[in-house]
Formats: sequence, structure tokens, C-alpha cells
Amino acid sequence: MWLREELLKSIWHAFTALDVDQRGKVSKSQLKVLSHSLCTVMKIPHDPVALEEHFKDDDKGPLSNQGYMPYLNKFILDKVREDFDVLEFNKMCWTLCYKMKICTKNLLILDNDCFKVWCIFNFLSEDTYPLVIITEEIEYFLQKLIEAMGSGWSEEKFTDYKLQLNTKKDRLTAWELIELVGMGYFSKGMNRQTLSMGINEVFQELILDVLKQGYVMKKGHMRKNWTERWFVLQPTSLSYYVCEDLVEKKGVIMLDRNCCVESLPDKEGKKCLFIIKCTDKSFEISASDKKKKQEWIQAIQNCIQLLRLGLPSPHREARLRRRELRQRQHTEEGDLAEKMKQLQVANENKQRQLEDMRKKMEEAAAKAAIEEDRKKKTQLDLQDRYRLDLEREKMVRQQMEEQVAQKSSELEQYLQRVRELEDMYHRLEEALEDERQAKQDEEAMRKLQARLLEEEAMKRTELEQIHLQQQRALSQTQAEKQELVEEQLAKERDLQAAMKQLETLENERKGALEQYEEVSRKLERAANKTKTWKDKVAKHEGLVRLIQPGHKGPQRITNWGPASFTDAELEMRKKCWQESKNQGAQAQ
Repeated sequence: MWLREELLKSIWHAFTALDVDQRGKVSKSQLKVLSHSLCTVMKIPHDPVALEEHFKDDDKGPLSNQGYMPYLNKFILDKVREDFDVLEFNKMCWTLCYKMKICTKNLLILDNDCFKVWCIFNFLSEDTYPLVIITEEIEYFLQKLIEAMGSGWSEEKFTDYKLQLNTKKDRLTAWELIELVGMGYFSKGMNRQTLSMGINEVFQELILDVLKQGYVMKKGHMRKNWTERWFVLQPTSLSYYVCEDLVEKKGVIMLDRNCCVESLPDKEGKKCLFIIKCTDKSFEISASDKKKKQEWIQAIQNCIQLLRLGLPSPHREARLRRRELRQRQHTEEGDLAEKMKQLQVANENKQRQLEDMRKKMEEAAAKAAIEEDRKKKTQLDLQDRYRLDLEREKMVRQQMEEQVAQKSSELEQYLQRVRELEDMYHRLEEALEDERQAKQDEEAMRKLQARLLEEEAMKRTELEQIHLQQQRALSQTQAEKQELVEEQLAKERDLQAAMKQLETLENERKGALEQYEEVSRKLERAANKTKTWKDKVAKHEGLVRLIQPGHKGPQRITNWGPASFTDAELEMRKKCWQESKNQGAQAQ
């Protein structure tokens, strides 16, 4: 059964969305539309006359929330049944309010994800109006969302955000929570799909009361075959679908306090079996492994135990426990504040007592000050007498010190003259020692200079000998150079003669080439004439020569046909051809 407070939260959002002027009042026509929509979604017969009769005294203007609430409780919420679709109800309220309150275009999440966050806000918000969600519930929701996305929860990051939140307020409205999730402050590095899947998982867990879901095998009742289905466990039912998109629902197992779940031994080739026994029917199910089997059995047993004890779903129970804990904390804080007030009153009393003691101490201090002044006056008189005695002693001491200073200055001057004489004596000794050392150095330098002069004379003699050798070598080199020059001149003359001969040969070669070209032309003309003559002879010889008996030997075949020449004629032609060939070779 849906709690009335949860339904009222969604209706409150729709009512405030219709309150455009934010005066807390809505026109009667809008309330008629809202009431009709609520009755349609919640499958309640709508009675428009009841609204008119309920507000017959308020015809002058719009109606307030306080005026609409009695009608809502009496004619709508009191008639609510369990068979209406609460998601459709929330969708209707969401559609009325979200476009006026928030712009989803700048967010990382879609409108459907914003709707799911809105539903989660209604579930976790306080039961006071206007609806807000406090810091503890924000942390609870964000931690579940981050864990659903497969990331680690950062306590430090939320602490920083909580400090920023406490500077303004320690709570958020529904639209601020949607903006917080949609801007991705706590989901940086995650893509939109991961964020959407995380929101959907938290929505199913908190709003749809999905305690467990997954694929398992189910045995049919009619054909006794095993089929894989997607099972969704809720506090009062176990639904199964074709796949995890929840589109095609195949059936539902209603759970009550008389149901039980038991483990079965392996059979028919199936392992990890367990059975759910209801009043009218039993269901055999096979999990993928022993761990999944134990998890399903434990989850179903928990649901049945909650039904037997009459307790709400685990998340609603946890929400109630958190609220009770916060109430206890508020009560303890109130008690602590009361104790602090009592301590403050006691502290004020102590402060007053201390003030009285301080005044008494001030009076005693004033008396002590007067006595002290009297003592100080007596002491001042004694100090004056002592000061006069001290001044006289100071004058005597000053005179003695002046005499001692004069004697000391004379002694210092005498000692200064003695030190100056000693310094002068030491300087004279050092000067004599320097002079003696300088003479020794001068003698050593003189000896060194004489040795250097001797070495210089020897080196000069050696250099003169080397110079003579160089002169002789230079004269010899010049003679050789003269011979080389003459030899070079002779070679140059030979070279010029060879060049002249080369030029002559070149001219002769050019003349020979010209003669060769001339002879070639003549030879070509002669060949052309010979060919013409041969053609003529060939024409005439075959006709003029008498036909004689042929030789018994093999006939000669030439270019002019068989038996065109005799052997003698052929020999003569060979000789002529050989002579012309020799003449042509000689000409070349």
C-alpha cells in the first residue's frame, strides 16, 4: 500500500506548479483539471459536483492549499486502491511541474532520468512543506548512485560540497538536487550512459522496491520445460519477464506469509535448484551457480519474513530508522541545549559572585594603595638623604678618577714612545738584511750574466758556421737551378717543335681526308657506271653469243644466270675487280 504522505508529495509539486504567482493559491478551474487527472490516473470515480459543493463558499477568488487539502483527503486519497499504476501517477504530476521549474537542456541526463531523480527526492525528502532533502539523505542518495556506477565514494569531496552547502543552507529542493546530479559534480569522468544506468538502478532499488533481479531458469507448469527468464524480486511479488528490458511480462508469483522457499537436490540434468511454495502453486527454479542460488533463497526468505512481521520494505524501514535516528539526535541536541542554558545561568551566577568579590578586592586594593603611598613618601625622604650622600661620594670619586686618568695618559704616552723606538730598530735591521740580500743577489746575477755572455758567444760562432754552410748550399742550389732552367728551355723548344710537327700532321690528315672523300666520290661514280655497263652487257651478251655445246662439267651460276660467262671471262672479271680494289685501298 502506497503511503499517503508519498502521494501528497507528488500532488504538492503539481499544486505549486499551478501556483504561477507564488501566492499559495490556485484557480478553481485548474484544481478541477488537477482533480480529474488524479482520479483518472488513480482509477477513482470522479465527482465534479463534490468539488463545487466543497468550495461553494469560495467563489470569489482562487483556492489555497489549506482549502484544497481537506477535499483531496476526503474525495481522492481516502478512496485510493492498490491496483493503480503509481509510476503513471508520478509521471502525470512530473509533467505538470518540471517544465516550469527546470531547464533540462543544459544537463547531462535526459528527461526520464530527471523524473527518476525527482521520484527519489520525493522518497527521501522530509514530510514537512515546502519539500526539501537534508544533507544526510543527499549523502545517502549520492553514495548509492556512485556505487551503482561502479566508482568509489569520495568522502572528502562530499565534505567539501557540504561545507559549501552549509554556507547557504543545509538542504536542497527537488530541482536543485536534479541540477546537482545533472551537472555531473560527483560523476566526473563518467559518460552519460553510465550515469543514466546508475540512476535507473537506484530508482529501481528505492522507488520500485526491487530487492534483487537477474536471469534464472524456470520450469513450466504445462509443458514442464525449462526456460530462462529475467526475475525481479519485490517485497510482495516475484515477477518474471522475457528479458531485462521488462517489456514482455510472462507472469508474477505473489508472495505472502504462507509462502516458503526450499532448496532442492539436482535432478533432470539441472543443478542449483530451489522451489517456491505458495498456497495454490509451486515454482521450481534453477540458478546458474550455488552462490546465486543461495542469494535468491536468502532474498526471498527475507521478503516472506517481512510479510510475516508486517514490516515495510527494507528501504522504507531504513528510511524510517534514519528519520528516528535524526529525531533522537534532535531530541538529544534539545536536551543538550537545555543543559547548556542551565549551565549558562549557573555561569552567570558565578559571574555575579565573582563581580562582588572583584569589588571587595578593589576596595582592599584602594586601602592598600593609600598605605603604599604613605610608605613611598617615607622612602622618598630617605632616598633624598641617600642621594645627597651619594653625590658627595661621586664628586670625590670623580676627582680621584681624573688624577688616575692623567697619570694613565702620561704612562701611555711613554709606552707609545718606547714602542715606536722598538719598531724603528726592527725596521733598520730589516733594511740592513734586505741590503745584504740584494748584494748577494747582484753578485749571483753578475755571474749568471757572464755565463750567458759566454754561451751567447759560442752560439754566435755556431751560427756563423751554419750561415757559411747555408751560403755554400745556396750557391750550389743556384747552380743546380740554372741547369734545371736550361733543361726546361730545351724541353720547351722540343715541345714547340713537336707542336709544329703535330700541326703539320694535322694539316696532312685533313688533306688526306679531303683526298679520301674525293676518291670515294669517284669510286661511287665508277661503281654506278660499272653497274650500268654490266646491265648493258648482260642484255647484249646473252643475245649475241652463239650457242655452243656446253661443258660436261658442272655449270657455273652467277647473278646473270647459268652459263652467262665462261671460265676465262670470269677470271678476267676477277682480276679487274681485284685491281680496282687495290687502287682504292692505296688511295685511302
